[in-house]
Amino acid sequence: MKKNIHVVGAVIWRDGEILCAQRGATKTLAYKWEFPGGKIEQGESPESALMREIQEEMHSEVHVGEQVEHTVHEYDFGIVHLTTFHCELISDHPILTEHIDLKWLEPKDLHTLDWAPADVPTIQKLRTLHSLQ
Repeated sequence: MKKNIHVVGAVIWRDGEILCAQRGATKTLAYKWEFPGGKIEQGESPESALMREIQEEMHSEVHVGEQVEHTVHEYDFGIVHLTTFHCELISDHPILTEHIDLKWLEPKDLHTLDWAPADVPTIQKLRTLHSLQ
C-alpha cells in the first residue's frame, strides 16, 4: 500500500502575477515547477504548515488566505494530497534555498511551465478564475 503524503502549496500573488518555483536536480520530480510549500507535520494546521514551509524554504513570510484547490495525485513514491491556498507575500523577496529558479507569471501563462502533476488542477482553476474577471 502506498504512503499518503499531505502537503500544502502557496499560490503567492504580487501585482497580478503568481510565484512559480522550480525543483532542483536532486529532488523528487526534479526540474518540475510547483507552488512552494511542503508537508504538513503531525498536529499542524494546513495554514500554519504553509507559513512554516515558506519561512524555511524561502526565508519569507506570507499571509494565508482562502483555499484554491485540493487534489489527490498518485505518484510512484506515494499518494500526494495537495491543498493550495491564495497567499500574500508579507516580506520583500523570496530567497532561493530549496529551489533552483523562481518566476512570476500571470495566471494565463502558468501552463507554459512543466509542472508537477499534482499542481496542474490548481493551474487550471486559476486560469478559469482569471478568465472570469
